[in-house]
Amino acid sequence: MLSVHRMLMGGAMSRFTTFRQFYPYYLSEHTNRTCRRLHFIGSCGVLILIVAVILGASPWWLLLAPVIGYGFAWVGHYGFEKNHPATFRHPVYSLMGDWMLFWQMLSGQRRF
Repeated sequence: MLSVHRMLMGGAMSRFTTFRQFYPYYLSEHTNRTCRRLHFIGSCGVLILIVAVILGASPWWLLLAPVIGYGFAWVGHYGFEKNHPATFRHPVYSLMGDWMLFWQMLSGQRRF
């Protein structure tokens, strides 16, 4: 049986036209529990950074948002998931997927 990754990336659907098409592929790239947890931690870090800026920290701190968010995620992919982040091939859908996964983990819809 073909994996979701092969089915989506190997044929006619190698280019996603909607986020709905992309998200099953995104989830197939996040099967490792530690990778998902690192994504969650990175997203929390970004939210904390945004709150800090709203509460008076220098807006320059926002330059760290991609470092924090992607840093944790990429450690998860390279160190635990053993794959390449979808960010490089599908940056917008990947960012949307990060926040969808974050919400689903936070709300208990996906396993933390």
